[in-house]
Amino acid sequence: MRFSRIALAAVFAALMLPPPAVQAQSRIKALIERLRGDQMPEGIVKTNGRIEATQIDVSSKYPGRLAEVNVNEGDEVTAGQVIARIASPEYEAQLRSAQAQVLRARQALAEAEALIAQRKSDQSFARTDADRAKELVAKGYISKQVYDQRVARADAADAALRAAEAQRDQAHFAIRASEADAEQIKAILVDLVLVAPRSGRVQYQLARTGEVVSAGTRVVTILDLSDVYMTIYLPAAQAGRLALGDEARIILDPVPQYVIPATVSFVAADAQFTPKTVETAEEREKLVFRVKLQVDRDLLAKYHRRVKTGVRGLGFVRTSPEAKWPDSLAVKLP
Repeated sequence: MRFSRIALAAVFAALMLPPPAVQAQSRIKALIERLRGDQMPEGIVKTNGRIEATQIDVSSKYPGRLAEVNVNEGDEVTAGQVIARIASPEYEAQLRSAQAQVLRARQALAEAEALIAQRKSDQSFARTDADRAKELVAKGYISKQVYDQRVARADAADAALRAAEAQRDQAHFAIRASEADAEQIKAILVDLVLVAPRSGRVQYQLARTGEVVSAGTRVVTILDLSDVYMTIYLPAAQAGRLALGDEARIILDPVPQYVIPATVSFVAADAQFTPKTVETAEEREKLVFRVKLQVDRDLLAKYHRRVKTGVRGLGFVRTSPEAKWPDSLAVKLP
């Protein structure tokens, strides 16, 4: 009878124990509460923050209709990958016209070169005839009038040669101008193919295939997952003691069991009011300075698939270089 009572008590105790998932959540919640409530050692400041990443907008430089959009929200992209294409029948027609102008200008150059050869031959003959007439008029074999006519023909041949050379120069200029027009249109066609300027993750897809976009319209927004940081806000008394490049720590609410190393990469030069999304512990200090805690690029490359922006957590910085990190803030990664 006593054994049955003990067994029954054990069964009730087992039934009253929470399942493993609930126990894990309880431990995480307890860890968050402990970290939020712990008093930091002298020289270490704790404050709330949010994970952010550099955003790059991929926009259309010229208006047109989107022929295709090759990515969706959440896709990983690499630098140089084709994001979208804008249809370009008008520009392709303009390119063909410019290329035809180049051929026409080159034909004009060839004709000018041939004309110069002809004008040089005429000049040589006319100048020789004039020189011969000079000797003949001196001996009285021809009249002065005939001599003057031959000299005039030689001068006209010189002028015709100079005109042909001017046509050649004009043809050179026309070639360069038409080639420049063709290169400009080629550059436009290149810009109509939208590529990812950096590797990252598509955060927003703002236009779809078939839509007409104007110049400057954003098509997608990419997060650069190699440039991730936590934004925190500190009062002037604390922000003024920070040193760029100094060590920092980050603990995120979803994974409070891990401590992420970071460095102070930026301290704002101007104060601002505390944003509503990230409130400091001391709400009475309204004017604060924005500070960025940069996560190491090598670490991001290893865990980039786990990186998510907008995640809240705690940021820890040292206002004194002599301050030592407590054991609870020792770096711990998955």
